[in-house]
Amino acid sequence: MNATAQPMIRLDSIEKRYPNGSLAVRSLSLDVAVGDIVMLVGPSGCGKTTTLKMINRLIEPTSGRIMLDGEDVTHVDPVQLRRRMGYVIQNVGLFPHRTIEQNIATVPSLIGWDRKRARARASELLELVGLAPDEFAKRYPSQLSGGQRQRVGVARALAADPPVLLMDEPFSAIDPIARDRLQLEFLRLQQEVRKTIVFVTHDIEEAIRVGDKICVLSNGGVVEQYADPATLLGTPANDFVANFVGSDRGLKRLAVTRVSEADLEHPPTVRMNQSAAQARAILEVEGARWAVVVDDAGDLHGWVSREHLERLDQSGSVESGQVSEYAHRMEAWVPANATLKQAFSEMLQHDAGWVAVLNGDHLEGVLTPESLHAALRRSVDEAEPETAGAV
Repeated sequence: MNATAQPMIRLDSIEKRYPNGSLAVRSLSLDVAVGDIVMLVGPSGCGKTTTLKMINRLIEPTSGRIMLDGEDVTHVDPVQLRRRMGYVIQNVGLFPHRTIEQNIATVPSLIGWDRKRARARASELLELVGLAPDEFAKRYPSQLSGGQRQRVGVARALAADPPVLLMDEPFSAIDPIARDRLQLEFLRLQQEVRKTIVFVTHDIEEAIRVGDKICVLSNGGVVEQYADPATLLGTPANDFVANFVGSDRGLKRLAVTRVSEADLEHPPTVRMNQSAAQARAILEVEGARWAVVVDDAGDLHGWVSREHLERLDQSGSVESGQVSEYAHRMEAWVPANATLKQAFSEMLQHDAGWVAVLNGDHLEGVLTPESLHAALRRSVDEAEPETAGAV
């Protein structure tokens, strides 16, 4: 995005002081770019949720301005303002006596959509969040799992197609496995809807994984650092930020460092329609123990080992068969935009000697333990010396 473009949300010196004199948020200024996910993190009581609720004026700021797409909304009708923003909370807050379809259609109905249009929008959003309308539309919240209810909460927040989504620890009450899936689903969904999102979390790992930018707050809503995850982990602004993100921030960088072309190795390849004898000859010439099996378009179809082909040769069957008959399934692979953490996890999970990197089905190259180690070293070396020492 152009650096001079107008932010979708601008908080201009907003402050919240309660009648007893306590200061929850002190003169906080923050710009949120169009289409960005901004994570608010910090210790308990630092003003994360207060800041979020001031954006849609569930909590009224004592002073300062709230700008939405260039418009000062500090003094507009708060109910009308909230209908321009989706809101997702930790325990979802679905109406228990209404069906899932009716829950999602709540805001469209309030702003005057007819029933047919609201139902169509509910079905569309159920599909979008991975819940089949035929199966879930007529159910009630009590009939869904926690993760499913959270998906419905996101769908309801998107129902009137608001430009802004506010999320207050939406996944924190979900078990770790379901939470991991929801985070991935949320990122997939954001690729489609491209909303401007402010997301409160107490989990720095979640912030690093989900956020385009992270705002670290200290007590009183003071902004200690506002940066993208790689910058935050590589160059913490001060000791407060360094201590908050943890001494293992060098390792956390792996979650935000993408696999690059320079990290990849390019092993011998054989075609599916080549004979096993031809494949063995290629491996002998290359002095390699294994080769990748691809089709004529370069799409991955597995791998073959020299040892296996030699055993076939001894049995007298290698001359007759094609490579496609002897190829092993590729278990360890990651997409081309994967992080080093994902690649490392795949290698460990499958106890693999290498991990394929795919662009769609097309093979870009492979990561071996040696090349992955070099990539890890590169990621760490890009950080400040103290961070590198953490690894």
